[in-house]
Amino acid sequence: MQALGLQTYIWNNNLRSIFLLAGFPVLLLVMVFGLELAALVTGLLPSQGTFEGDVQFALGLMAASTPVALGVALVWFAIAYLFNQVIIDAATGSRKVERKDEPELYNLLENLAISRGLKTPALRVIESDEMNAFASGLHPGRFSITVTRGLMQNLTTPELEAVLAHELSHIINRDVRTMVIAAIFAGIITFIAEMIFRSMRFTGGRGRGKGGGAFILIALAIAAIGYVLAIVVRMAISRSREYVADAGSVELTKNPDAMISALTKVSGHAHLQAPETMRAMFLENRSEGIMSLFATHPPIERRIAALRQYAGGRIIEPAGRQPPPTGQIVTPAGRLTPKPDQPTVSRVGPWGRGGPV
Repeated sequence: MQALGLQTYIWNNNLRSIFLLAGFPVLLLVMVFGLELAALVTGLLPSQGTFEGDVQFALGLMAASTPVALGVALVWFAIAYLFNQVIIDAATGSRKVERKDEPELYNLLENLAISRGLKTPALRVIESDEMNAFASGLHPGRFSITVTRGLMQNLTTPELEAVLAHELSHIINRDVRTMVIAAIFAGIITFIAEMIFRSMRFTGGRGRGKGGGAFILIALAIAAIGYVLAIVVRMAISRSREYVADAGSVELTKNPDAMISALTKVSGHAHLQAPETMRAMFLENRSEGIMSLFATHPPIERRIAALRQYAGGRIIEPAGRQPPPTGQIVTPAGRLTPKPDQPTVSRVGPWGRGGPV
């Protein structure tokens, strides 16, 4: 049943990817219609004198522009397919590293990939003190796993291995394909919606001909729909994917405690400067307030609770630093050495008692 459930999950991810790809040209045409209405309001296109006439004129233009919109969609598909990693690298500041650059990290990832019979994904690093990671790529041979410098410096080896296994699980489960498609296309949708909003704002609400106010409302409504659909696109990346990837990490490493510890350290220290549409790909992307309704990730507390309940993980508090034995001190290198003799100096306490310093 577990294997069947996972396979069904992978099929659902493939279907989501197909729907996102098929829906993009349709949504692009709707956004073009909004742009045409905005152009009528701003005077960039000639008004027909009546509201009905202008609507018919805009619809005719949309029908005529359908081949162009489809061509733009195909060109964007080609660009996204060939250069999606270049776009992601530019947006996040990640860079590719080789085994000689980060041997320990590379070996951890390679061992995990070998255990699943996979080709080792490319490894990338973001020079940031924040702690985060993500997987990217559309097909085998082009997959990548990216981690931040802060993650490498603050996590222990088992914790780092657990995070790499989590991201590798996204690749195995085909989450990564859906995430990349949503991230790239949702960004375009938002961009077009912003163009409509700005054109309306710059006109100050002044329309040409009868029904100018109605045109403004229609264009703004379409732009708002674009924003909402961009959110829906992000939400198409099911939040359950993080629970499944956490479980995949435990299956690969057999160490639920390491995943719990890694999530605990990451919590509150995962913010990266990147477009919102790409943050859905990250290990953690915390949303607060009203935006939590559209969150792309479940709260870390719930993920930890799931690991404890279903994987038998434990929350292990880090041991405090123990004082050195009496008569010894700890050197900067971490070694114990006899404490040097020091003269005893008497001082007067608050109640008149003397004591050594």
